[in-house]
Amino acid sequence: MKTFYWLVKREFWEHRGSFLWAPIITGGVMLLLTLMSLVTSEVFRARRGVQVQGIDFNTITAHMGPDALQTIGKALDVIILAPIVLIGIVMFLVVFFYCLGSLYDDRRDRSILFWKSLPISDRDTVLSKAFCATVLVPAIAIVTSVVTGLLIMVMMAITASLHGANLWQMLWTLPHPFNIAASMLSCIPLYVVWALPTVGWLMLCSAWARNKPFLWALIIPIGSGIFVSWFNLMGLFNLSDKWFWGNMVARSLLSVIPGGWIPGQLFDHGNSQIDLAGADGHQVFSSALAVSHNYALLASPEFLVGAVAGAAMIVGAIWFRRWRDDS
Repeated sequence: MKTFYWLVKREFWEHRGSFLWAPIITGGVMLLLTLMSLVTSEVFRARRGVQVQGIDFNTITAHMGPDALQTIGKALDVIILAPIVLIGIVMFLVVFFYCLGSLYDDRRDRSILFWKSLPISDRDTVLSKAFCATVLVPAIAIVTSVVTGLLIMVMMAITASLHGANLWQMLWTLPHPFNIAASMLSCIPLYVVWALPTVGWLMLCSAWARNKPFLWALIIPIGSGIFVSWFNLMGLFNLSDKWFWGNMVARSLLSVIPGGWIPGQLFDHGNSQIDLAGADGHQVFSSALAVSHNYALLASPEFLVGAVAGAAMIVGAIWFRRWRDDS
């Protein structure tokens, strides 16, 4: 365990820019855009001479019923959750290209000779990289997104304070940032299982390809999908190209997208726990983050078959790292 800890720490040191600073910079950009929008609204308000009267939200909320307060709390929760969308896109790019170069870069710069001279097994090396991609990076992204959402609300409260409106007590009592963070962090094991096909495939290409692993990682699944679609068009075989693109090509390339299983569970009306036609944004988020609902998906074939295939490809990556010689 101590060796594994230092391997993970080594990966963090070497990729601190993408692991840590990429989500932080993305959150900073969102804060800057929020600040720009608030300043813009103030400028337009001043130009048009619009006066904003101070509102005592504490007095207003004191006379609200539990349902109204819960509605306000849901709206504030959505604000906290909003940054995860943009930060999640950045996280997808970070994990994708990290896995793609995780084993190839060591061979390219010949640093693999140094690491192989140490008493560190290829298994531990590959698993530590997979751990960073599926656990460490998502955890940092989640914490960064929640902090960004809280800072956005603070900026809104400061702007309201300039006009005599006090939002601080409402922001302190109504939203649920710790519950949101706990719910998203609890989904990391689910993300590990879901992302295994892409992580395994990219690491296998990284360990196997002698050059240009990016092209190999794309050409093989996409080329296979094109051939299956062609066979289906010609009527040569009774193959479902839609199924192949969704369950083979997409799972091998896009499973590292955060919450990639959520659209399937929400839009599968046979298994959905909510009525999307009458659901608000918070209901959708609540269903997506529900721990019991999410973990029930582990028994589905999409998760089980994908996890087995991903684990097999990671084993293949370990074997190729052990025996691949580019000299």
